[in-house]
Amino acid sequence: MTKAAFRFSAAMALGLMAAPVHAENQSVEMLHFWTSGGEAESVRALQDALAAKGIAWKDAAVAGGTGANAYQVLRSRVASKTPPSGAQMHIQETLVWAREGLLRDLSGLAAKDGWRDSVLASIQPNYVVDGKWIAVPVTMHRSNWLWYNTALLKKVGAEPPKDWDEFNAIAGKLKAAGITPLALGGQNWQYGDLLENIILAKGGPEFYRKVIAGDHEAIKSETMVSVFDQVAKLRGYVDEGSPGRDWNLATAMVINGEAAFQIMGDWAKAEFALAGKQPDVDYGCVSAPGTGGGFVWLVDNFAFFDTGDDASRAAQDTLAETVLDPKVQVDFAIKKGSIPVIRDFDNARLDVCGRRSFEDRTSAEGKNGVVPSIFHNAAMPGAQTGVYLDVVSEFFVTPSMTSQDAIEALIEGLDQL
Repeated sequence: MTKAAFRFSAAMALGLMAAPVHAENQSVEMLHFWTSGGEAESVRALQDALAAKGIAWKDAAVAGGTGANAYQVLRSRVASKTPPSGAQMHIQETLVWAREGLLRDLSGLAAKDGWRDSVLASIQPNYVVDGKWIAVPVTMHRSNWLWYNTALLKKVGAEPPKDWDEFNAIAGKLKAAGITPLALGGQNWQYGDLLENIILAKGGPEFYRKVIAGDHEAIKSETMVSVFDQVAKLRGYVDEGSPGRDWNLATAMVINGEAAFQIMGDWAKAEFALAGKQPDVDYGCVSAPGTGGGFVWLVDNFAFFDTGDDASRAAQDTLAETVLDPKVQVDFAIKKGSIPVIRDFDNARLDVCGRRSFEDRTSAEGKNGVVPSIFHNAAMPGAQTGVYLDVVSEFFVTPSMTSQDAIEALIEGLDQL
């Protein structure tokens, strides 16, 4: 969305604060994009916790990957002065709304409940704009995961790959055995997930940071050529049904033994759990190849709109307090596949993959290896992310496009912003 278009939406919404949209007492209408089977289970965990406090959750779910469809609906509703009580967002989208002055200031609630002490210090700068808390963090995901079907790896005598050379070798064995190596949905953000994982693997955290900062020298480097070379190899590891497939259907391929691997964030774990599969028995979860020392994060958060109604504000506050409750944080994370965004919680309640994620984050923090996701609206504004999405999508489906072509397209696109 162009800045001009967004400002038009924002301008139309300026009446939002002065023209109340009255919600029913004791309810919150939440717009979100948690719509897969596993994600729906996690939403129910929040609904139940909120209901126990006398607040009804009115569901306004919009399907679609990284939230692009939901954000479109949200802009339309704000422009028509019918905003929901709040919305699930990733941080870069939240910052756009906050800078337009359309989100509730949660500083009073944050001070009362001690968010400075309870929320992870590493993510707090993303939530405070001009000294004001703009949203409440809900849960932290990790995008650099490799999921695998244990039976299929045993069939070809393979262990989980530690780097991309090992992955390529195992993929060759799988193809020879008639097994699809990589489950993938042909959607731009899923191609993007592959790209950001390979950038981290090939270049390490510092190189990754240079790329997201727009460092032309890094983007033009031989390291980046090797990144796209590896992306190109992955074209030969996916099945013909990949184009347009949703991520959870790709996860189902691993669950059902139709593919050996999937590179996907930890929300995939919720699908395995829903199918009754056990970690380290039916499936495995390890760091994506070559990213063992890193942790690529994204945080789901709730941002609230001021509808001008005291009952609505009180319900929003109750929801914010509820999601940061230590027990609810873990209850939600277990269902969602994520890990809590607070410092103190009972990590023994997490499953094998959840504890592994928590331990890996702690280890990566000590090595400066924690980096934001490019393609889940954590690392850079939408316009820059869009350039990467366009280039990697075209590259993956265009075998004649070379790695150097992709790099030149990136530079050209970024220079035009």
